[in-house]
Amino acid sequence: MLLSFDETAQKIANGKLLHIAGTENLLKKLPKGNWIGGSTEYFMAKEGGKITNALLFVTEFPYDEFQISTYDGGSISSVTADAYDNGFSIVILPFDSVVHKTYAQKAPEFEGMFIKNIAGWIAGVNLDVPGQTPVTVNGQTCEVYTDKAIVAHVCVPDDKLVSIGIVNIFSQDETSPVIEFTEEGFSVKTCLVNGKETVFADYVAQNGIDTKFPLVGDYSGIGVNISFKFIEDSTVNFYAPVFPGIKYRMAKSITDYVAEFNGQLEKFKSAEAVFSCNCILNFLYGELEGKDIEVFHGPITFGEVAYQLVNQTLVYVTVL
Repeated sequence: MLLSFDETAQKIANGKLLHIAGTENLLKKLPKGNWIGGSTEYFMAKEGGKITNALLFVTEFPYDEFQISTYDGGSISSVTADAYDNGFSIVILPFDSVVHKTYAQKAPEFEGMFIKNIAGWIAGVNLDVPGQTPVTVNGQTCEVYTDKAIVAHVCVPDDKLVSIGIVNIFSQDETSPVIEFTEEGFSVKTCLVNGKETVFADYVAQNGIDTKFPLVGDYSGIGVNISFKFIEDSTVNFYAPVFPGIKYRMAKSITDYVAEFNGQLEKFKSAEAVFSCNCILNFLYGELEGKDIEVFHGPITFGEVAYQLVNQTLVYVTVL
């Protein structure tokens, strides 16, 4: 929920295990306690999408056994080893940092990645305020990082079952040609379009591709979005890396983001997520400010983590 600085500080003083999202300025002023934090000014609250630098989104985890850890690009692969066998880990990574890029490209290779429950998000900034830097915060020490991931590893009782889910309103357009890449990375010049080598920027321009809609990769039947960042000097830049061996297609067009989200969320009416987050591109392209995305509330993020990095996706964690 969105809380004032004083309300948040009181929760910290009460010893609660908290996940906190807000501006760097507010996060740096909070007292020490059992919390992790990341920077953003965009939120999905009960009253709808909101941009604010005066409030913090606070999520309380009602569990007693936990560990708060930090990782850099060289140690982030240990996140799965440190996670509880029966629990979940919420990871926050600063946007465009080495640890962000390392996680994005290497997470699927981490030992136990799809056995442990790893979720989270990429910290960001207000896009209209220049000079900001995405940060993460270890609440136990009040250390602020621009280059480290902060993780809350949480243990749940043995009789509880943790599940990580995604709500992806995009699917592959079956009329789109298959697009493949020969190298992994956040930027590409060429690709294979139905097996033919092509300059991808030229393909996008010549076919009038709307880059508000992502590429969708087929990961064993699960659609994973790769969102476009910008195109410059014949190079296409993405918010997540593409990988060889994955068959991508352009996403089907969507005319009403809010209706599409709420339509898919109907089946989650009774869900009680302990954590959720939603993508900044959904917020912007769907014009979600002031509009409610039902059921799930939390920070609006610059990338989401559902085991691996995903884009233009809502991620949630349930404990049943």
